Amino acid sequence: MSLGCPKNLVDTEIMLGRLTEAGWQVVDTPEAAQLLLVNTCGFIKDACQEAVDTILELARHKEADPTKRLAVTGCLVQRYGEDLAAQLPEVDYFIGVHDFPALVEILDRGPATGEARLFHQAAPYGYRHPEARYPATPRHLAYLKIAEGCSHHCTFCVIPQIRGPYRSRPLTSLVAEAEALAAAGVKELILVAQDTTAYGLEQPGHPGLPALLRELGQIPEFLWIRLMYGHPARITPQLLETMAAEPRLIPYLDLPIQHGHDEVLKRMGRGYNRKQILDTMRLIRERLPGVTLRTTVMVGFPGETEAHFQSLQELIEEVRFNHLGVFLYSPEEVAPASRLQGAVPRRQARQRARILKALQARMVKTRLKALVGTVQPVLVDGLSPESDYLLSGRLAGQAPDIDGQVYITAGTGRVGEIQAVRLTRALPYDLVGEIVE
Repeated sequence: MSLGCPKNLVDTEIMLGRLTEAGWQVVDTPEAAQLLLVNTCGFIKDACQEAVDTILELARHKEADPTKRLAVTGCLVQRYGEDLAAQLPEVDYFIGVHDFPALVEILDRGPATGEARLFHQAAPYGYRHPEARYPATPRHLAYLKIAEGCSHHCTFCVIPQIRGPYRSRPLTSLVAEAEALAAAGVKELILVAQDTTAYGLEQPGHPGLPALLRELGQIPEFLWIRLMYGHPARITPQLLETMAAEPRLIPYLDLPIQHGHDEVLKRMGRGYNRKQILDTMRLIRERLPGVTLRTTVMVGFPGETEAHFQSLQELIEEVRFNHLGVFLYSPEEVAPASRLQGAVPRRQARQRARILKALQARMVKTRLKALVGTVQPVLVDGLSPESDYLLSGRLAGQAPDIDGQVYITAGTGRVGEIQAVRLTRALPYDLVGEIVE
């Protein structure tokens, strides 16, 4: 079981790839498994609780069959390894984010007890060479992790403590892995990292993200190349020119702004202000006509006043993002923001989140209704998770799992191909349509 973000999912695929190369076989149910493996997220308290609940759920299968082994990997282990080893005796192995490449060797050592079950002291792992991956996504879709770690100093975030400093992968390694994914049938490649727009910047003389995008854009099998997890302060004219010039690069940018008021942004340590956000969004729309903009914002940050929140709301109304994620501030004990004064009551933060979600829903409804009656290119993903009688797919402006989808009610769909779909109905965040034969 893989929890958390797509970056974590890549780690899961590499672990499964190494296991299958060593002779293991992936099975569909915990009952059939000899090894129960959960890759955890440990970013915020809710994610930590989800991880613990999942571990305990899998542990019940081990109670029924003591010959099974249970391994817990990922960010939760890196962050709380000693505590977990003391509190969860039913777990056989705790393996951190830098130790997971040694998973097969650790399993070969056999069962251990006490702190001997804990492996989280390895040097930061760098992905310098392409790894064997066992796909956990549909065959036509894959994530490419272009860097590991983070060197930003956002006051609310613990990722640098968990994952280490930012480390860009070699360009040649990424191109080789992308070519292997294309040969395996991948049609949509999604670039991920803690900050994709920082790619190469920690290495003097590195050609950077535009050069990587140009190389990937030359791989003919890819229909769409999507860029996720960018930083608003790192959008350059050169990057936008590259995206505009490469037809396989979707005009789609995911840029978490986090807030819209200068005082809050400064307390967050984001490194930009409100004017820079607005200037960046205008530049993007000038250089990439028809661009899809996704962002995330945080409400309830320490010291956030009603005036600060109103400023954020006004910025969202002005920019009119295509997709907006809203999160409540989660105090993390090792993050600097946990020591800031001016805690916002949880109830008030939830109300602010509801206001922003309602605002965004109104804007999305207007935008989607305007598409009804048009014919749009849709990448067919396969059977809808809601019904075996429907296909689902996505517009170029819809990233998988987070941006909504297109339900296909008529026509013959070909999974992994882009087909013309006449849109017939708009739902709150999704669309309905029929394939144009």
